[in-house]
Amino acid sequence: MSKVLPALFASVLFSVTALAQNQTPIQITADLTEGARHLYHAEIDLPVQAGPATFTTPVWIPGNHAPNGPLPEITGVVFTANGQRLAWRRDDVKLSEFHVVIPKGVTTLHAHLDCIMTGRVTSKMAVLEWEQLMLYPANIPVKNIAIQPSVTVPAGWGTGTALTPIGTVPTPPVTGIDEAAHVPPADAVTTKYAVTNVEQLEDSPVLTGRYFHEFPLAPEISPKHFLDVAADEPEDAQMRPEVLAEVANLVREADADYASHHYNAYHFILTLSDLAGGEGLEHGQSSDNGVNEKSFSDDAHQLGDADLLAHEFTHSWNGKYRRPARLYQPDFATPQQGDLLWVYEGMTQYLGNVLAARAGLKNAEQYRDLLALSAAQLDNKPGREWRTTEDTGVAGSLIRGGYQYWVNWRRGQDYYQEGELLWLDADTLIRKLTDDKKSLNDFEKIFLGKGGNTGPLIVGYELPEIADDLNQVVKYDWLTFLKDRINNINPRADLAGIEQGGYKLVYLDHPSKGEKTLAAANSRRGAGINVWYSLGLRVTPDGQLGDIRWSGPADKAKLSPGEKIIAVNGRIFSGEQLHAAIVKAKTDAAPIHLIVQQESSVFSVDIDYHDGERYPSLVRVDGTPDYLDEITKPLTTPKK
Repeated sequence: MSKVLPALFASVLFSVTALAQNQTPIQITADLTEGARHLYHAEIDLPVQAGPATFTTPVWIPGNHAPNGPLPEITGVVFTANGQRLAWRRDDVKLSEFHVVIPKGVTTLHAHLDCIMTGRVTSKMAVLEWEQLMLYPANIPVKNIAIQPSVTVPAGWGTGTALTPIGTVPTPPVTGIDEAAHVPPADAVTTKYAVTNVEQLEDSPVLTGRYFHEFPLAPEISPKHFLDVAADEPEDAQMRPEVLAEVANLVREADADYASHHYNAYHFILTLSDLAGGEGLEHGQSSDNGVNEKSFSDDAHQLGDADLLAHEFTHSWNGKYRRPARLYQPDFATPQQGDLLWVYEGMTQYLGNVLAARAGLKNAEQYRDLLALSAAQLDNKPGREWRTTEDTGVAGSLIRGGYQYWVNWRRGQDYYQEGELLWLDADTLIRKLTDDKKSLNDFEKIFLGKGGNTGPLIVGYELPEIADDLNQVVKYDWLTFLKDRINNINPRADLAGIEQGGYKLVYLDHPSKGEKTLAAANSRRGAGINVWYSLGLRVTPDGQLGDIRWSGPADKAKLSPGEKIIAVNGRIFSGEQLHAAIVKAKTDAAPIHLIVQQESSVFSVDIDYHDGERYPSLVRVDGTPDYLDEITKPLTTPKK
């Protein structure tokens, strides 16, 4: 056990206990009954003393890696004390902070606020991430602020959360201004939960829904695990038995691989809805997952999201318990530093995909097919010629989301997939150096399992610790290994793990079975017409151009993002016509002729390309160790 862990663990235990015993906790009631109207409400009682006081909402949200807190959507803020409304003023620089002067004799300040919800709500369900409604004293470590939550939901709705329920209580009266049209129904149900702290409450989302089911998972494993599901249609909330068995196997595989737990109980929160929006957000004792209505209805639809639950579950160990020391800050106002996101997200990307395959959420062939897509995308990303993988993490808050125009040159959140390839490289290298006697599994037990079963806790790390822990598995210059791949300019992707694993990345004239499955299921990962590795462009089924590969054939032909292809070789555009033109050009010296619309203009463009269709695939290299398939074999005996 690390020498620092007992002290850190004792500190956290003391903090939570002391808060519960010695502080009057903030009382917050979240009203979710108007979720269908895209509104949440909060009634908050804040312990105070007379004099100037400053309260804040969260800015830097853990797991989002960016200052994208809910501040723009926070409305209707009203402070009162002893029934009298108090004036407040926003800070001129720290816009999330509200300054209030507390009158003499006042010990409790009441706050009302509303939050305009832009997603994760329908008429049948609602998901609360607590930063959307929290208000608490500024400039205090959030783990030192006691808070007791309550949640109000429509009558008859079920609720899933990692918070500990105490019981139902009367719904508090609504305060604020002009809120008469926003009072919860008389039969609404309010549940009070145990005292926690602001840090843990932000980390404890709540799911509620009319069609809600909670499924216990792997009952022989402790702590206990649950799959909490809400859907817009009642039949969708009844998960297929095969899926329930696979998610239960996921719990068993993580238990075997990570050999520790850092939660008191774990809840997979899952919404199945075409309206609520997608989500994948990690939390220490739960995860917030949102997919389309039919995403788990059959194996084909499942493939596109097969790794989602495994990825977010793995984050309980890698990202929540073990967290880059400077990514973890004492409050939600201090900027997070993301230079180690290739560990936080990249290793989780690798482990999540591996665990999904081991659990049966996808099979070994599908694992390889999707790995090929990821590796090829990175190997055909010219932005790596100027931007390091480390910088995609350091600048993560700048490049997260946004327009996809020229994103291959700008680069996006590549620390996910770059990290996946790096940790596959490390895994296969360990197997190679030890004659397959050890693997990355041994490193995970050391790195993720320090301190054993701790309950919810955050332990920071820096790069030297990772290298030291790898050296406990097998001696090697791991620090150089990691720095070379992360800190240096690498024009090509790290394909060594695939090759050490007994495969190589090639390009065929037809899609892999996995890619066909994604396309047939209209998965977000299979959307559009795949001509990226041939013409070098992203194009929608109606001909709209998205990203253009820097220095690729389409770029050299001066095509631009946002343009629209109207015709191909004299025929009205379709995906079939575009693919046919690529095939024809392989044996024809003539260029591919396009008619293109840009704004109100129409013009012709010729693409001089003759190498045919190109789809990424992994092929087995005879006579080499088959580590890649060995990696995806279950560590436990799968149960049906």
